[in-house]
Amino acid sequence: MDPGSAPPEGGRPTTLPGPAAPEWVEKAAGALLDAYATGVPIPPLTASHPGMSVDDAYAVQRAQADAWTAAGARIKGHKVGLTSAAMQRQMGVDQPDFGILLDSMFLPESAPIDTGRFLQPRVEPEIAFVLGRPLSGPGATAADAVAAVEYVLPALEVIDSRIADWKITLPDTIADNASSGGLVLGTRPVRLGDLDLALMGCLLHRDGVLIDTGAGGAVLGSPINALVWLANVLGERGIALEAGHVVLPGSITAAVPVAPGETLTATFAGIGSVTARFGKEEA
Repeated sequence: MDPGSAPPEGGRPTTLPGPAAPEWVEKAAGALLDAYATGVPIPPLTASHPGMSVDDAYAVQRAQADAWTAAGARIKGHKVGLTSAAMQRQMGVDQPDFGILLDSMFLPESAPIDTGRFLQPRVEPEIAFVLGRPLSGPGATAADAVAAVEYVLPALEVIDSRIADWKITLPDTIADNASSGGLVLGTRPVRLGDLDLALMGCLLHRDGVLIDTGAGGAVLGSPINALVWLANVLGERGIALEAGHVVLPGSITAAVPVAPGETLTATFAGIGSVTARFGKEEA
């Protein structure tokens, strides 16, 4: 992905939400954008700014989003990260975060994925929501979220980090657009209907070998709860989830590293499977 050549959302707030100076926010955003462009990860931002808060981190994320959208990218949804106990343990954090999904992040099932577009890719199986109507908070409920969902799709998210060796704290990953990389969506939409997302099981295979299992309840008790959390947190920032947008609510399993030439498939009870094929490196 080359977000440095393309990212997203509305106008920038007139004031930054955190105590960091605007000059530092722009410098941090620039360092992350350079990492996208050069393919060279950077040290943790919290190493140079130990007092970096969550609000500071979202300001850095937003500065990148403004740069991307100014270059022509479009926001096509949002992701929630760090929603499962497994992912929080793996990343050493204790609360969820969110990031934006750009049009350039959507990868087809039908073609091999260029692993070289990522720095340190890992894959996560998720139940993707596609919204049929807007959803906004604060005050959004589970009933509101269910009513807003048009259908669900099986998904594989490719997470990535512009921070060297994945040495991230919560502010580091937030600033880095919640460690977003790309996503592959299945192609058979399924209405929520009588689906029980909390009990929905998932099998994750690499090259035909089962490597992990999980259930939707790993995601804040249910992926719907992650959607509610996102709507309310974004609502506090004056942002609404839009009809037609995709929301990734968080991984059902721990993230698994991926290498060129590998194929990963997530199979979900009731909604089918999705496959991501990663192309082999050229000699």
